[in-house]
Amino acid sequence: MRGAASPPPSASIHVCCASDTLNNAQSFYFPDGWYAAVTAAVRRTGIPVKSTMQMTALTALLSLGMNFSAPALAQQQQQSQQKQQPAPIPDAPAPQPQTAPSPITDAATGPIRPGGGAGTETPATGSSSSGDAQGAATQQAPQQPAMQQPVVPPTPPQTPPENLSPEEIGHVLRLNVTYVEVPVTVKDSKGNEVGGLDWRDFSVYENSSYEPLKVFNVDAYPLSVAFVVDQSLPRDVMAQVNDSLGTIQGALTAYDEVAVFTYGHGAHNQSGGFTGAQSARVPYILSMTKSAGTEQLNPVNDGPFASCGVYVNGNCADPNLQVGKSAGSGYFVNIPKEIHTLNDAILAAAKELSSRPKGRRRIIYVISDGKEYGSTAKYNDVLHYLQTNHILVYGTLLGEAARWGEGRLSRFHIPFTGEYDNRLISYVLATGGTLDGEHGVNNIEKSYIDLAREARTKYTLVYASHEPLIDGKFRKIDVRVNRPNLEVVAPTGYWPSSSDGDTKY
Repeated sequence: MRGAASPPPSASIHVCCASDTLNNAQSFYFPDGWYAAVTAAVRRTGIPVKSTMQMTALTALLSLGMNFSAPALAQQQQQSQQKQQPAPIPDAPAPQPQTAPSPITDAATGPIRPGGGAGTETPATGSSSSGDAQGAATQQAPQQPAMQQPVVPPTPPQTPPENLSPEEIGHVLRLNVTYVEVPVTVKDSKGNEVGGLDWRDFSVYENSSYEPLKVFNVDAYPLSVAFVVDQSLPRDVMAQVNDSLGTIQGALTAYDEVAVFTYGHGAHNQSGGFTGAQSARVPYILSMTKSAGTEQLNPVNDGPFASCGVYVNGNCADPNLQVGKSAGSGYFVNIPKEIHTLNDAILAAAKELSSRPKGRRRIIYVISDGKEYGSTAKYNDVLHYLQTNHILVYGTLLGEAARWGEGRLSRFHIPFTGEYDNRLISYVLATGGTLDGEHGVNNIEKSYIDLAREARTKYTLVYASHEPLIDGKFRKIDVRVNRPNLEVVAPTGYWPSSSDGDTKY
């Protein structure tokens, strides 16, 4: 290889073997140092090689697969660079514009309409050439894109309130502490109950702010009834009450519970707590409620009959007629006032009812003439307690208070007397109950049945109050019916309390 000229470090050589023709000639590209590598390989053999044989040896090496082309070398260099450099973090794909899907169209008639078929039907008879020409023209005609109408957001419908059972309302109110339950009775001009109303007929306002209803219910509620019987009634009226007490148990169901209180000169719990309305204890408790009543006599406070007629050791036998005490003198007697502790009796019954579980309707049923005098509890304090614990007061008026006209006049209080002829009416109107004036045993018994049914089957409206949970302020409630000539009987408001943090009425 001494006489051979050294080729350049990297070159393109056109070689062919002796047996090859010109058509088999190929061009090969070699990297740097290829010539030195071939020469060293030939020298290792120890055979002298002419310069003309160098090309033959090169061809043999190439036939063994040593084909170093420029593209392969470039690929190897690129792979080595990729191994040395870290792979770049790919960018997030660019958002693609969303296009509305084109409507399904028919080439002959435009958009497919319901009942119009999915394409042009081929007639059974007729010229096929005309049909083909029409089809070709239709296919060649560009399809016009359908005009898209502006999308109008649908108007959200008015959400109707839920219809939950009394037990479910109790669970819901434990979760939503701002929910307020309002029992409502609707009556016509004749005093008859009106049924068949739905939630659209009612509007509720709290402190003059409209409150949408969350729950509307017409199911019957189990009752927790505390009966309060006035034992200071006149003797003839008390006899009618004694005969009518047996009907109380028949007006209640097995799901109800009762407690019995009496009052005259103080309140007394005759039942010792609540018991099942259909239990065997109820007749025995009601028998203990019976009383003889009071004797109504015309008082004499002047003249010889007004003085003390019986003396014991120089003193009058009747302490109320002692001179200088209740008697102004020996010929004038100050008539003592009658004691009717209605406030104390209602408060005692309300305390017993406040422990009854939510989900039951709390009722105080008073059988009395409505008079009040001599109670330790004040009216405003008792009413505050009733409205805090959401207790309804019902009543049956008896005696003179049940007379037409006289019972209504007795609602007015005569100033400076300290006595209220009919305080019961104020309790009933403020708490949303009903008052019924009756005479005779049959009417009194009918009153028990009607009022118990009315208390059980009220409309129940539940709304979410916008006021704070506990702020110590009275919340006024105004319930309206969107129908003419109807009267709404509902509580006038309520007081929030700390117990409402766990359960809300």
